[in-house]
Amino acid sequence: MKVETWWLIGASEGLGRAVAEAMAAEGASLILSARSEDRLRSLADGLGARVVAMDVSDPLSVAQAAAQVGQPDGVLYLAGTYWPLKAQEWDSAKIETMVDVNLLGAVRVLGHVLPQMIARDRGRIVLTGSLAGFRGLPGSLGYGQSKAGLMNLAQSLQADLAGTGVAVQLVNPGFIRTRLTAKNDFNMPFLMDPEDAAAHVLRAIRKRRPATSFPAVFSWLFRAGRLLPTAAWNRIFARG
Repeated sequence: MKVETWWLIGASEGLGRAVAEAMAAEGASLILSARSEDRLRSLADGLGARVVAMDVSDPLSVAQAAAQVGQPDGVLYLAGTYWPLKAQEWDSAKIETMVDVNLLGAVRVLGHVLPQMIARDRGRIVLTGSLAGFRGLPGSLGYGQSKAGLMNLAQSLQADLAGTGVAVQLVNPGFIRTRLTAKNDFNMPFLMDPEDAAAHVLRAIRKRRPATSFPAVFSWLFRAGRLLPTAAWNRIFARG
């Protein structure tokens, strides 16, 4: 069986690190990218993976990294940043950074890898959305919109590429115990460890599901919530 080569972007910590460890355990050949080369190397040394440092917010850095990576079988975009932010605490710099890293970073990467995949009619793209992207939530300025855009991007690509050899998948996690969610000062239902979340991601990739939202029970609320009137949705989720 051919060993697949996957480019994991945002692999230095959290979910990305856990996914890298899980994919390596299954025998995949990995190329790991993130801004922190030191953290990547500490991970890659134990996994036999290549390291290509990259800042997804820098177009030149993305172009140089993509040239080094070449033509992987699959690309998994896990890069993301987050601050809890309400309208009363508006911070344009933080909002722009979240949109830039979470959404535009993926666009920059796809601009290099997707045309190659289309040309050879083969490849896999996995984008990481969030349950927070299904509908507007309090305290999610910047983050929720960036994830909603990424989710819509995946859906548009799926429509355009249906019936081709290029598969696009979307995974939408709930709360995962990471450095980023440690910033939250509210209760996080169904909080998952990165290793558990990584198992969901790998299962979705193996089954080639177009979209997977997890934890399943928690995701039902968000998916059904799209049908709720705005006033009812706000009564459920509004917090001081």
